[in-house]
Amino acid sequence: MSRGRRQAMAERHKQALEAFTEGMRRAWANPALAALDAKVCREEDCPHTPRQGLVRVDSNGALHIDPARRAEPAAWAWALAHCVLHLGFGHVPAASGQRVQPDRYDLAARCAVVNRFLLTFSVGETPEDLPGSYPDGDEEQLAARWRRDGIPAAYTHCGTAGGAPDQVLLPWAGSWGNQQPTDWQIAFAHALTRTMSAAMDMAGGRRESLRDGAAPLRPWQAALNWFVSSYPLLGGIAAGITLVADAELARAHDISVAAVSPEAGEIYINPVRRYTSEEWRFILGHELLHAALRHGERCGGRDPYLFNVAADYVINGWLREMDVGDMPEGLLYDAQLAGLSAEEVYDRITTDLRRMRRLATLRGKGRGDILGEPPVRRPHDYVDLDTFYRRGLIQGFDLHQRQERGLLPAGLVEEIRALSHPPLPWDARLARWFDEFVPRPEPVRSFARPARRQASTPDIPRAGRYFPPEEVARCTFGVLLDTSGSMGRVLLGKALGAIASYAQARDVPAARVVFCDAAPHDAGYLPVTEIAERVRVRGRGGTVLQPGIDLLQRADDFPPSAPLLVITDGDCDVLRVRREHAYLVPPGATLPFTPRGPVFRVR
Repeated sequence: MSRGRRQAMAERHKQALEAFTEGMRRAWANPALAALDAKVCREEDCPHTPRQGLVRVDSNGALHIDPARRAEPAAWAWALAHCVLHLGFGHVPAASGQRVQPDRYDLAARCAVVNRFLLTFSVGETPEDLPGSYPDGDEEQLAARWRRDGIPAAYTHCGTAGGAPDQVLLPWAGSWGNQQPTDWQIAFAHALTRTMSAAMDMAGGRRESLRDGAAPLRPWQAALNWFVSSYPLLGGIAAGITLVADAELARAHDISVAAVSPEAGEIYINPVRRYTSEEWRFILGHELLHAALRHGERCGGRDPYLFNVAADYVINGWLREMDVGDMPEGLLYDAQLAGLSAEEVYDRITTDLRRMRRLATLRGKGRGDILGEPPVRRPHDYVDLDTFYRRGLIQGFDLHQRQERGLLPAGLVEEIRALSHPPLPWDARLARWFDEFVPRPEPVRSFARPARRQASTPDIPRAGRYFPPEEVARCTFGVLLDTSGSMGRVLLGKALGAIASYAQARDVPAARVVFCDAAPHDAGYLPVTEIAERVRVRGRGGTVLQPGIDLLQRADDFPPSAPLLVITDGDCDVLRVRREHAYLVPPGATLPFTPRGPVFRVR
C-alpha cells in the first residue's frame, strides 16, 4: 500500500472517530442514557461488530462499533440511544449460562418499540428510511401479532445493524468485579427517576443543569427531592411546592426554622439554621402535612395559634411513627396524645392557656408556622387549592399503598380518606336536615271534598285530596330571623329562599316565623311560598335572640317536636335552645357559644 493511500485511510479513520466521539457525547449528554454505563467496543476483529449498520448491543452492556464506519454525529447519537434503550427496556437481559437468541419477530417488535419511544425522546436524528409512526402495543403484543399476520415491510429492518440483528444475548461475563448479572431495567428506571427529579429542580430554579453535580443541592433541597422521588404519599404535593430560602425574609417575618403558606404553595426556610438531611426531611414533611391536611382552613372559630400547636403534636407523632427523617430537638411531641385528632388535642390543651402560649412551633415561640397570607406576593396561576392538596395527597396515598412503602398511622389514614369525600354544600346539608327533622304531611282523600271530575268521565265522582288540621300542626318548623343592623341582605335572601324551596318541596303548608332584634316580633304562621317573597322585615336594632326563642318554646300553637332554624350573623347573645335546632350563618362567622345543633354556613 502506497504512502499516500495509507495517509488517506488514516485521515478517514480520524474523521470517523471524531464523528463517533461527537455522537457519543450527544447521546451521553442525556443523564438517563449515560447512567447505564454501557461500554464501547471498536475492535475490528470482534465477532459482534456489525458489518453493515452502525451499532450492535449485547446483554453484557457492550456497544459494538465498526471503527471504519463513517456517519454523521446525529446518526451516531440516535443509534447509540437506540441500543442503550434495548438495555433499559429489558430486551437484552443479562443472565448466566447458555442463551437463546430472539427470533426475527421479537427483534422487529423490540426495535419498533424503541423507535416509537425515540420519536418523543429527542436524541440525535432519526434515519430518513425509517417509518414516521409505529403501531400501538408492547413488544410481546407486536411480536404475537406479526407471527400471526407477518411483519410489515416497513418494520422488517428497523434496527441499527443493517439487515443483521442489533441485539445479542451472551452469557454474563461480569462487570467491574461484579459477578452477578446486572439488571439493566432497574438501573434505567433509577436513572429516569433521577433525571425527572433533576428536571423538576431545573423548573423550580434549584439547579441549572440535568447533569449530576452541576449545582450542589442544599440539604433542604435534597430533602424535598427525596419526597418527590422516594416518598409517594407526599411526592405529588412536594412537586408543586416551592422552597423559599431567604434569610432576610425569615428575619423580617420571625421565621425561626420554617413556615408554610398553603395559599401561595410555598415553604419558607431559614437558611441560617443548621440541620442534618434527615432532620430537614422531618421539617419539610411537617410543613407538607400542614398544607395537605388544610389545617389553616380547619381552624374555624378556634384560636389559630393553639390549633396550630395541636396540629403540631399530631403531625410530629405521625412522622415519628412513619419514621420520616429525624425529629429535631425542641419540637412538640407527647406520646400520651397518640391517636387523637387535632381537634381533640385542641380541646385538651386549652385547659392550660398560659403554658401553651409559651410553646414553640417551627416558626418560633408564640407564633404559628401556618401562614394565612404569603409574606411576599408573587404572580402565580394556581388551580383551586382544596383540589390541589386533596388530589395530591389522595393520589400519593394510593401510590404509597400500591408500592407497599410501609404502614401509616391510623389517624392520618382516616384524615386522608375523609379528604377524598369533600364536604357537602350547605344547601344540600340543609336539605338533609329538613328530611330528618321536618316530617312530610300525609294527605287524606275523602268524598266529603270531591275532586274535580275528569272530562272523559263527568258522571264518576272522585275523592278529593287535602291536609287535615292535625297534619298541618304536626308538619311545621320555626324560623327565628335576626333582623339587626349587622345582618346582610344577601344572607337573608339566600337563607330564606333555601328554607322556602325545601319546605315547599316537602309539602309543608306553613312555618312559624319570628323576627328578632332588640325585641321579638311574632309574624305567626306564614305560608312557605310567602316566606321569601312578601315578608316585611321588622326592626333594625340590636341583637338579642333569646326572647324570640323563649316566645316559640312557650307558644301553645307551636308543636313541642317542631324544629327551629336560627338565621343570624353570629353577633348575638348566648342562646339556650331546648328543642331540635340548627343555625344558618355567613361564611367566617363564629357564634359566641358552643352550638349544640348543626351550623350551616351560607355561601
